[in-house]
Amino acid sequence: MQTANVNLPIKVTGRHVSITPAIKDYAVKKIECLHLDYPRIIEAVVILDVEKYRHSAEIILICGNHISIEASAETDDMYGSIDQVISKIARQMRKYKTKIMRQHRPRSQGIRHVEEQVLSIDGFEEHEESEPTVIHSERYPVKPMYVDEAVLQLEMSSRQFVVFLNAKSEKVNVLYRRKSQDFGLIEPVFA
Repeated sequence: MQTANVNLPIKVTGRHVSITPAIKDYAVKKIECLHLDYPRIIEAVVILDVEKYRHSAEIILICGNHISIEASAETDDMYGSIDQVISKIARQMRKYKTKIMRQHRPRSQGIRHVEEQVLSIDGFEEHEESEPTVIHSERYPVKPMYVDEAVLQLEMSSRQFVVFLNAKSEKVNVLYRRKSQDFGLIEPVFA
């Protein structure tokens, strides 16, 4: 578990205010202290603004798996605004993590009893075999990523599968959702 960001690019900009080193250091330290279990932060942008007696702070986090988290807060003190926006961002990050963790938990379902039915062959009619036809086709973008990134992307979407270029083996793989809510991975082997 990673507890501190390593070389995280943080941009601190100001609108209608000059950014002092003290405010910049305060904002950078607060962002670096965010717990980094999930999602993994790639870049952070802090925008500080002053209008009359209102001090506002806005933070945009660009995270892994195409997740961006935004929050803003406004108080009469710049340090207070930074503290409030950091707590909002931390809450949103916990939401994402909780959502992912709920999907990983095994669901406890009781035993279901299904009525037995026996089908007879009398009701079925034989018909001619015809060639299968393609009803629907679509283009699917294949992005390079690792297996764990593909798992996270599949968990965040409603799709049943993800086709991706495995960054480790450099081959096209398919990750699919099984009925038991586990995942299956198809790796091609050329004979």
